[in-house]
Amino acid sequence: MAKVGDRVKVESKAGMHEGIVLPSQEDQKNVLMLKLNSGYNIGIKLDKSVKIKVIGSGTKLEKFPIVNLKENKGLPNISLVTTGGTIGSRLDYKTGAVHTLLKPEEFLANVPELMQIVNLKKISQPFAIWSQDMTYVEWQKIAQEVAKELNSGAEGVIVTHGTDTLHYTAAALSFMLKSLSKPVALTGGQRSSDRGSFDGALNLICAANYCKSEIAEVSLIMHGEDADTYCLAIRGTKARKFHTSRRDAFRPINDLPFAKIWKDKFELVNPNYKRRTNTKVIADTKFEPKVALVKYFPGADPDILNYYIGKKYKGIVIEATGLGNVSTNPLNKKTSWLPMLKKAIDRGILVCYAPQTLYGQLHQFAYSSLRIQHDAGVLYLGDMLPETALVKLGWVLGHTKKLIEAKQLMLANLVGELNPRIPEEAFLY
Repeated sequence: MAKVGDRVKVESKAGMHEGIVLPSQEDQKNVLMLKLNSGYNIGIKLDKSVKIKVIGSGTKLEKFPIVNLKENKGLPNISLVTTGGTIGSRLDYKTGAVHTLLKPEEFLANVPELMQIVNLKKISQPFAIWSQDMTYVEWQKIAQEVAKELNSGAEGVIVTHGTDTLHYTAAALSFMLKSLSKPVALTGGQRSSDRGSFDGALNLICAANYCKSEIAEVSLIMHGEDADTYCLAIRGTKARKFHTSRRDAFRPINDLPFAKIWKDKFELVNPNYKRRTNTKVIADTKFEPKVALVKYFPGADPDILNYYIGKKYKGIVIEATGLGNVSTNPLNKKTSWLPMLKKAIDRGILVCYAPQTLYGQLHQFAYSSLRIQHDAGVLYLGDMLPETALVKLGWVLGHTKKLIEAKQLMLANLVGELNPRIPEEAFLY
């Protein structure tokens, strides 16, 4: 009789399968759960036709390996900050679900070759959560941890993070790490480490190679194509997730990536970056949380803005259509957004537009309807990504309550978030 942890060969109507027996759910005792060699799990319904042959035993499912840090002199000193997410997770064999690893040393066991590329000066874990649970408070903690490591001798820092909101955190660190003088690489994984299609290993290796470069920027490092070939180093304010599960889900928008990175090769693509210096990094983490991101859609009720007005929000980013439009002259005048926009602006709320299209720039003077909204006080943010605009708005309003000054800062290109000249080849890169 096969036991949990045994390696077995199973012949059934579904074909021949080999794998390790996993615990079954209480209500599925008639189902044999297997972890295949590919890393995927399958369930085989048990009946008289199923033949099971035990070919190995004693696999311990609950004990995760731990790799201790060893100094590797002669390699660059890099710090690793882990925050949770799929890249730092494994299968919970009792439930079949994925959970975050509890110890950073468990995390390192997934990619032991990392220690042959850089000298891991330190692994820290300020917290371990899924990225959908991130708030600006966690952004602040990460920024403070990264600044501390860079100012303590690390030549670069890798931050591992869940992918769902990875681009928000990349933008946040871009603004919060003032006078950044060394590389900061944010990376994650679309697949957990127990799966054969785990992408986090290559992402981490590429992130380590990025931290050896001269690019003193916050970058998002993820697969450049779905195969395990190379990664892209994308500017932190110009990255966006475009797929729920593909390994190359992140792409640069209105910008070229800094580089293509292989395991043993680094190809510079975009020379527009800051170089390394010895400047002290400052964690400038002031943030106004009462900011919102609103997506306009045809027929959207302008009364939605009343909610934010009533809750005394300080700033709103609206994802506007086309060159920067919301409804201003509909057949049903009650659905015009113009009166509510004016009300919000009159109440001191900084209202900004970002392109719903993502690619391209807003142009507030191209049509009369655009001019009307601009004249009402709406701030048009060029080619800034909506998520980046939200993060920047919170960061700016955390530093000043003066609307004139806040508008000037929103329109200033602080960390590459605005690109007045978009390269033609950047479209669908």
